[in-house]
Amino acid sequence: MSIVPPPPLVGRATELRALIDAVTRPPAVVLVEGEAGIGKTRLVRAALDRLPSGDRAVLLGYCHQIREPFPYGPVFEALRDIRGRLPAAHRLNPVTGALRAHLPELAGALPPSPQPLDDPRAERHRVFRAIRALLAAVGPAVLVVEDLHWADDGTLDLLRFLTGQPPQGLAVVATCRRDGVAGPPLGRAYRHQPDTANVVVRLAPLDASGVASLAGALLERSDLSPGFVARLHERTAGIPFVVEELVRSLSASLPGADDPDALDRAVDRAGVPLLLREAMAERMAGLSPEAARAVRAAAVLRLPAGEQLITVVGGDPAAPSHAGPGPAGLGSAGLGSAGLGSAGSGAAGLGSAGLGSAGLAEALRAGVLHEHPGGRYGFRHALAQQAVYAAIPGPERRSAHVRAMAALATTEAPPLVQLAFHARQAGDTDCWVRHGTSAAQQAAALGDTALAVEVVEGMLDDPDLPARDRGPLVLMLSRFAATGLSHQRVVRLLRQVLRGDFLSRDVRGEVRLNLGVVLSNQAGDAAAGRPEIMAALAELNDRPTLAARGWASMAMPEWGAESLAEHAEWMARAEALVATADNPELSAAVLANRASFEMTTGSPGAFDVAARLPAEDPRAGVRREVARAYCNLHDSATTVGLYAAAERFAREGRRLALETGAQYPAFLLDASAIRREWLTGRWDGLRDRAASLGESATETPLIAVDLWLVLGLLALATGEWEEAVRQFHRAGLDAPEARNAPVVTAAAGGLVDLHLARGAVDEAAAEAERAVARLRRKGVWVWGASLVPSAVVAFARAGRMGTAAELVDEYAAGIAGRVAPAAHAALDAARGALAAAGPGLADAAAFFARAREAYAALPQPYAAARSAEGEARSRLALGDGAAAVVYREAAESYGRLGATHDAARCRRVLRDIGVDVPLPRGGRRGAGALSQREREVARLVALGRTNREIADVLFLSTRTVETHVATVLRKLGVRSRTQIAPPA
Repeated sequence: MSIVPPPPLVGRATELRALIDAVTRPPAVVLVEGEAGIGKTRLVRAALDRLPSGDRAVLLGYCHQIREPFPYGPVFEALRDIRGRLPAAHRLNPVTGALRAHLPELAGALPPSPQPLDDPRAERHRVFRAIRALLAAVGPAVLVVEDLHWADDGTLDLLRFLTGQPPQGLAVVATCRRDGVAGPPLGRAYRHQPDTANVVVRLAPLDASGVASLAGALLERSDLSPGFVARLHERTAGIPFVVEELVRSLSASLPGADDPDALDRAVDRAGVPLLLREAMAERMAGLSPEAARAVRAAAVLRLPAGEQLITVVGGDPAAPSHAGPGPAGLGSAGLGSAGLGSAGSGAAGLGSAGLGSAGLAEALRAGVLHEHPGGRYGFRHALAQQAVYAAIPGPERRSAHVRAMAALATTEAPPLVQLAFHARQAGDTDCWVRHGTSAAQQAAALGDTALAVEVVEGMLDDPDLPARDRGPLVLMLSRFAATGLSHQRVVRLLRQVLRGDFLSRDVRGEVRLNLGVVLSNQAGDAAAGRPEIMAALAELNDRPTLAARGWASMAMPEWGAESLAEHAEWMARAEALVATADNPELSAAVLANRASFEMTTGSPGAFDVAARLPAEDPRAGVRREVARAYCNLHDSATTVGLYAAAERFAREGRRLALETGAQYPAFLLDASAIRREWLTGRWDGLRDRAASLGESATETPLIAVDLWLVLGLLALATGEWEEAVRQFHRAGLDAPEARNAPVVTAAAGGLVDLHLARGAVDEAAAEAERAVARLRRKGVWVWGASLVPSAVVAFARAGRMGTAAELVDEYAAGIAGRVAPAAHAALDAARGALAAAGPGLADAAAFFARAREAYAALPQPYAAARSAEGEARSRLALGDGAAAVVYREAAESYGRLGATHDAARCRRVLRDIGVDVPLPRGGRRGAGALSQREREVARLVALGRTNREIADVLFLSTRTVETHVATVLRKLGVRSRTQIAPPA
């Protein structure tokens, strides 16, 4: 039998050219998107076949729907066959030796393994660098990763690293589905490098003419009637794979050209629009019994598998049938304990291996099954697998799953997720629960909390899960969820379970407590989470240790509208309860919250409490709590202005989070690090980093408030008013009582500044009054560093000098004795603002100068520049000649940061007093390069600003802006403002 030829590539000429063009001009990153069956793999294979001849490595890796905990697996799979392309080991980058354990096939060709690192994050980064170096060594190369939508978190992180800084000779091509995916699979990272070709190829269904071309080529006929084509297009929705499968099933029985209307009837006979099952049934009917068994076995296995496993699962028709699960089914003669052993093992179950191999070969020749890398065989597409699987009679399916369970159980490292799947399909409930529970526990132990949650969620979603098993699994899920990121389905499941009555009171209390923690933390919805915690506390009267965890959670002052005194009372209650318990993990959890409590309030004893955290405890659960503590301490130290300490906490927190699989604290750490970078003046590329990280929080947008705050503050500094307002509301001003209080306070300070910049004094004063009232009610005045100076200015400009003075006095009393350098610098700035609004200009200049020095020491360069501007304004009003020097320094500081609106404001004052201030030169040269001012104008034009609005932001005349716009259009070679893209 001849092998069925692949169908032609129809209707994809433009997409094919784009893909080939990108791949042949590395470095390149190409994302091929489309629904199932749309032809993503076909397009990639066609492009690879058409690449210009040359020494180019093609590396293929696959992500699988059922996956075991094996981070970076698809990339390692792609690298296993590159041995023949590697240079001598001494010519390779020594860091590639870190891959010896991951790629045993290449161990002899790699440099020696380096010494292991104590920091798991550093170890992971070294592995990433090693993979990048290896790809550079075998280049030019094309790395193809199929089915990215099934990739694990580790693989996605690795691909983001590679696409963010690809080797010069590397092209990365990934295929993925977008159905139900909120954001790009790789985030915005793959678009960040200007010297890398970045292409997204989106495949749409074929139109009627495309379906006609594909069907005509497959049928080798040119007489297809419009009615036939229309019906075929309607039935298949233009999905190439479905068209192909349907046409192949019809091809043997189609009438001749003398009866064109019969083509329409043939399609009608094929069934309903979702007729892939019938199409595959037609193809299966033409196979021998041995080939059909091989195809059905592959459908049961779901994943590409080796020949022997397919043969074993296909079964021996001569062996007795064991329809039921359990020991009898697992002990059938058709399996044998060595079912996955070598061909000469003599196992009874492989006695028909010859027939099995012949059947598999026939299925391959017929094009029903396809060969995958590594000697594995399966379907070309999941749709085909599902169609065949649905057609297998129930008893036969169950027996095949029993055989799959027994065969997989004999492997050296049994794949627990697959075993759980097959046990469920076999109806073996006990094995299903046992394997599923073990798989979740294994995943959690390996740090793959997302997979652990996914496995348990799947079991709880199953209506056939026995009631006796639901309680333990619900409890396990709630515990996993408390340290993971995914929460939406978890919250739904936990709420559904809590509405039932099968949980005992104490289990219900713990589940409800964990639900409240997930809602408050991962979901960022304290308004929903805190009532759940309080309700749980009422159910945990008999479990004081868990109640202690609940009170400690309520004690965190960043959340809720309660006063600091109430939070302190709850913390004391938690500590009293935990003192009577012998529970190291709980003790660490309460101590973690106490340390965070002390740091965020600026307590002088905060570091002493932090020093007591058991960071080296051998128990993973204890270290997970310490990881959370360090991540919270980083956030709190950032808020109060202790940046060196914050960096130390970040390093330790990141290390422990990676060691223990604590995803939620690790994400919080990354997000709050963005805020620290803004505060300390590390603005270069910060907007992109914040946006990229925000895209990865599609399920947890409310805990990404630090990111929205920074994006709002960056927009404010560049005069993007609408964007700033939008981000400030996302940061918590949309629901200030239910969001993180320190971030909400900072966002309110930004909004006050925005109103002041736009001359909306009444709005500024009103916003300041609301924010100050919240701060006063909470009583943690050290959080007011980003609000109080701006609020003083707003009150003063609104003519409310008494209110401004009272606020300064209250703020000074509130931060007295507190370890909060940012707050004390802000107090001098607030005093300067108050003095500047009255007759005390000399005092104002002195206060601003002192604030400027304090901010510079932190460092907070943007706040230092604002204080310098305040000092310069006061000196100018006094007639002090040094004002121009200070104004110039402020303008230069703003310019270095990228605060274009603030820099333009200072330059406007300098022009008004007759001081020439040339704009700093950019790094670009040449006649066509934009100047610094032109780049600022181009950015605002790209944002859709009018000339009048640009003039207001940059403190220029409208005529000057018109001149700059004309120059930008000429230099960029475009005719319309809409063609101007933001400068890189």
